[in-house]
Amino acid sequence: MPLSDLSSPDDKDEPPKGGELTTRILAEMPVLRRHAQSLLYSRADADDLVQDCLETALQKAGSLQDAGRLRGWLFSILNNLFLMRLRREARRGRVLPIEEFADSLAASVPPADRDRARDLARAMGRLSAEHRQILLLINLEGQSYQEAADALGVPIGTVMSRLARARQRLRAVLQGDDLRTVD
Repeated sequence: MPLSDLSSPDDKDEPPKGGELTTRILAEMPVLRRHAQSLLYSRADADDLVQDCLETALQKAGSLQDAGRLRGWLFSILNNLFLMRLRREARRGRVLPIEEFADSLAASVPPADRDRARDLARAMGRLSAEHRQILLLINLEGQSYQEAADALGVPIGTVMSRLARARQRLRAVLQGDDLRTVD
């Protein structure tokens, strides 16, 4: 049964109940996993982050006000957990394994595009977490500025300015104009 059949048109604003909500949350796993892997550059760490996100979502299912915003709500949880992880790891001094991610990304594209994909992954790894998040939400996930603002808990103007700076920074890194790493 398609996910759209899980709720009737009359209750679009009502949160799904019990097992229905669990089913809809679990259906978002592939999107969450892709986003987490793009943020963390590690399949194992991404799986851990998604698992934490799903656990949190299921525990706080009662706080979902609008069933139509399920994906945004899950992205918000995932991004909050990601930021908490970054703060925790900053205290520990952990380094992201970008090369491993760049190679796995390159292997997933046609041979003619592999070098470009590897360069893009490495360039994305040189961006700050804020810039990487906003580029992924807007450009990869296709979220609107408002959806990204809601997921990140920032004003829409902040989204627009971060996106402009992130694109400028990514362009500079790809062109080799700015080789410093941003933490």
